[in-house]
Amino acid sequence: MIQYEVRAGAYYDSVVLMQLQKGLAALPGVVDAGVVMATDANKELLAAMGLLPDNVVAKADDLLIVVQGKSEKAVRAALAQVNELLQQRRAGAVQTFRPKSLATAVTQLLTSQFTLISVPGRYAANVAEDALNLGQHVFLYSDNVPLADEVRLKQLARAKGLLLMGPDCGTAVINGVGFGFANRVRRGRIGIVAASGTGLQAVTTEIHNLGGGISQAIGVGGRDLKAEVGGITTWQALDLLQRDAETAVIVLVSKPPADRVAATLLRAAQSGDKPVIVNFIGYAPPGRRLGNLFFTSGLVDAAEHAVRLSGEVLALREERRPLSGYLRGLFSGGTLAYEMLLGLQAVLTPLYSNIPIRPSQQLPDLMQSRGHTILDLGEDAFTQGRLHPMMDNDLRLRRLRQETADPDVDMIVLDVVLGEGAHPDPAAELAPAIAVATRADKRVVAIVVGTELDPQDLNNQIERLAAAGAHIFPNVSETLDYVYNRLPPPTRDFPPVSLAAFMGDGVTAVNVGLESFYESVQGQGGGAGNARAVQVDWRPPAGGNEKLMAILAKMKPR
Repeated sequence: MIQYEVRAGAYYDSVVLMQLQKGLAALPGVVDAGVVMATDANKELLAAMGLLPDNVVAKADDLLIVVQGKSEKAVRAALAQVNELLQQRRAGAVQTFRPKSLATAVTQLLTSQFTLISVPGRYAANVAEDALNLGQHVFLYSDNVPLADEVRLKQLARAKGLLLMGPDCGTAVINGVGFGFANRVRRGRIGIVAASGTGLQAVTTEIHNLGGGISQAIGVGGRDLKAEVGGITTWQALDLLQRDAETAVIVLVSKPPADRVAATLLRAAQSGDKPVIVNFIGYAPPGRRLGNLFFTSGLVDAAEHAVRLSGEVLALREERRPLSGYLRGLFSGGTLAYEMLLGLQAVLTPLYSNIPIRPSQQLPDLMQSRGHTILDLGEDAFTQGRLHPMMDNDLRLRRLRQETADPDVDMIVLDVVLGEGAHPDPAAELAPAIAVATRADKRVVAIVVGTELDPQDLNNQIERLAAAGAHIFPNVSETLDYVYNRLPPPTRDFPPVSLAAFMGDGVTAVNVGLESFYESVQGQGGGAGNARAVQVDWRPPAGGNEKLMAILAKMKPR
């Protein structure tokens, strides 16, 4: 026996519907139950479950309740208990008056600085836009928000100096108060920016269990680091934490970002004084440590680094002239060139090579560098009819003079590989050319590979190259560290997010959507300071009618 009930225009959030459905299914004599807003997709789902009677007439903004029972009596008894079950769901709520609009809620809670949104995705963008226009930071839990809307909303938020966390943002911890699916963790000196909700939870809980604490944990949504979005919220949050006096260490967590987004964010991260732990899951890191950047291999590794560094005072930076032109690498060792290319591709664009890692890095003309260029001069194209550059410096000297004459070049990197069979005295030929380059205001870096037992006399080679003006390093890793610490920060073309809402204990927030999020914030008031919230009695505009919604949207003042 199947019977149903339609409640016209009765909107409830998905948590309420789920709990009502479970409550009905648990009643005596009930075989199954379905409780949904009567959208076409939900009705198709009920039909697939065998729970959609043929004669049902219900619109998208109607509540549809279907009960399948062992008898007509059991079904009728279950439907008669719907109001009681709904009342049980609301019994724990303490808010007696529920505003019908976001604007009214913000007026009611004048100190509110955050709006939590978890309405269905097709409505979420409009609600988020309203919240931003009311000067609210937004925690946007809703998914299925079109990418174009996400870009538009994040650009609006950035222009207003506000954070749009999301869409599809499952977790944040602001001033000790968890939003969404957050864990309760102690306050501390570690700030987190994460494009992964469960990743953020994993790192925050591990930091807590290791004895550390969280200053702020800011979720940005899973698509923020895609090329189309450009890491807008991540950069804003990173900038905020770099300015926050309560944050000593910053952790970045994300799935692999787009190349250009990674380059921008890493440059922004290394421009500050604080240690930044980077865990781009699945991303090939350019090294373990480059200046104030620490690359980790997993979430636990990131948490351990953060806790350790939060207790240390690190002298990470000094006055350095930032890179003001292109970097050109002239290598005799192919593996060294490849390692350099791998390390630089995260932060330098455009980057070209004759041994590209990606097709876009292929240098069109081997005889002419372009942008930042890393050359393996030992490749076949350069060695046909001539000795390998480890033995013969002629080609490299020509290329060194060519790069020195280029006004767009700032830094030139060379490797000098000593040992049996190599040039007997490379410094004799390279040092004069290096001196010419340094007099032309080019920075020259030499990676000298060898031992004190090599016939070329390692220390003598280093002394003469350094006397010519070269900066000497023993390996690519330390060279990359030198380069990273001289990368200019990207130009911040957005107003900084005010620290006012991210200070002290607790938050005041407006919640639009899942009532459980409202109850969560209210429930944290005792342990985390002043945590207050107002629940909006939200309904889909125009009864969920898509055509009327589009008309209303056009009429809304921008």
